[in-house]
Amino acid sequence: VFFSVISSHIHTSSGLGAKDHYKVLVLGGGSGGITMAARMKRKVGAQNVAVVEPSEVHYYQPIWTLVGAGAKSVASSGRPTASVIPSGVMWVKSKVAEFDPKNNTVHTDSGKKISYDYLIVALGLELHYEKIKGLPEGFEHPKIGSNYSVKTVEKTWNALKNFKEGNALFTFPNTPVKCGGAPQKIMYLSDAFLRKTGKRSKANIIYNTPSPKLFGVKKYADALWEIVKKRDLNINLRHNLIEVRADKQEAVFENLDKPGETKVYKYDMIHVTPPMGPPAVLKGSLLDDEAGWLDVNKNTLQHKTYANVFGIGDCTNLPTSKTAAAVAAQSAVLDRNISRILKKQTPDKIYDGYTSCPLVTSYNTVILAEFDYDGQPLETFPVDQSKESRVMYHMKADFMPLLYWHGLLKGFWGGPGPYRTIMHLGMK
Repeated sequence: VFFSVISSHIHTSSGLGAKDHYKVLVLGGGSGGITMAARMKRKVGAQNVAVVEPSEVHYYQPIWTLVGAGAKSVASSGRPTASVIPSGVMWVKSKVAEFDPKNNTVHTDSGKKISYDYLIVALGLELHYEKIKGLPEGFEHPKIGSNYSVKTVEKTWNALKNFKEGNALFTFPNTPVKCGGAPQKIMYLSDAFLRKTGKRSKANIIYNTPSPKLFGVKKYADALWEIVKKRDLNINLRHNLIEVRADKQEAVFENLDKPGETKVYKYDMIHVTPPMGPPAVLKGSLLDDEAGWLDVNKNTLQHKTYANVFGIGDCTNLPTSKTAAAVAAQSAVLDRNISRILKKQTPDKIYDGYTSCPLVTSYNTVILAEFDYDGQPLETFPVDQSKESRVMYHMKADFMPLLYWHGLLKGFWGGPGPYRTIMHLGMK
């Protein structure tokens, strides 16, 4: 015990060995930050890499869709941050307070100044439940949940299991989101659960989205519309949630096609997807674009102004869906481009916008959507992935978490690109 206490003490900055300068400084201990720390450790040595991250626990968030539907436990989604930070890499247990890219420095909220040769920003995004009137305090009531937060994901399952009859409501926000498919995955799972438990005939399932379409990529949207029709699900496009009156079990939506017009829906269950936005610390810094996201080159992931700053994942303004699969593909590109820059060469690897969204359509089927910047399908397997598949479900539920913990976070998984070529016999 004595030795483990000592070693964990060395591992975090509150203890010994924290320096003020690192060759590579990584901001954020989510999927992007950890995989890049692992990759950079192999390039420049563990003692030259640090990760700034305040949280004690690292979560595999894609599994929360299944937690909200009662198919997985919330405990299975988290591991101590200390266990995922690559050994020997310094964990600076604080929040980023300020960027000073002109002087290659970052200030933390503990008052520390850390300088760097290279900076990798992997700060993720922020959830804004408070932008919906009546939230987050509405979560103190029953019949309401949200798979997007560890605090509210089990409430989704409670609402689903205790559902008797009436409206089951599912919402999507009027902002960029992480995993754009997740807000409708829980609807398909809820439908499946209510059928299984004999309550479906008494349920009216409604999905309200501000978007003008059900899914961004036509091939998968067409397949999803078929499922919607077959299962009698009600989709209202251009509907944006503005208020939840949890005490009365009412949700208020604005009609985006008729500004000022609102409609109140009664519910017996509601799943809320919160509005999301860039990290507050990025907004108004020297690193953001006009919307507050990290301003990077969409091909190389290098910052548009500061050549020694790079971005990965949800905090960037890359015009693709924000998913763990996108992070994996970006990590391989970034790894290659940073190694080139370390050797004083020009970045030559291009990110094509690859992202993936396993659309869970029941407790044993998935439509595996994979696509690029142009919304063109970029499928790994030599089958039509717009068809519901049991194999893809097991990949999502059982194989992907293993690949995440043991592949991606260790810096060994850079997305399926190389395998896609093999699977398609080099035709793609």
